[in-house]
Amino acid sequence: MSTLTKPSHIGRKISRIRELRDMKQEALAQALGTNQQAISAIENSETIDDDKLAEVAKALGVTVEAIKNFSDEAAINYFNSFTDTKNSQVNFGSHCTFNPLDKLVEVYEENKKLYERLLESEKEKNAYLEKLLKDK
Repeated sequence: MSTLTKPSHIGRKISRIRELRDMKQEALAQALGTNQQAISAIENSETIDDDKLAEVAKALGVTVEAIKNFSDEAAINYFNSFTDTKNSQVNFGSHCTFNPLDKLVEVYEENKKLYERLLESEKEKNAYLEKLLKDK
């Protein structure tokens, strides 16, 4: 049984890094002194020569090694490390000072009271209109 590894598609890696940097193809093209179509061609290429890769890495603000070793899993793990608060003193405000269900019940009760007031108002209006019709 052979263990074939999926070839590293350097263009896709460049595309993902560019997207994570919130950069459009046009912006990368401008930084490289080329056009958007050339960037599209680079991102569709499985391989890129080292000089061009170095230029792209510099424009993206990363190293050549970062592009070569990029994977979505590694990026997800990197960003998940910021939300791991077990060993950290950082508090992201995840502790409520009130019970959300209590607030929901309060809103429900207030809505019910408003509906009852509206219903009573409509009954009074109907009674008044019926009285006007009887008087005519």
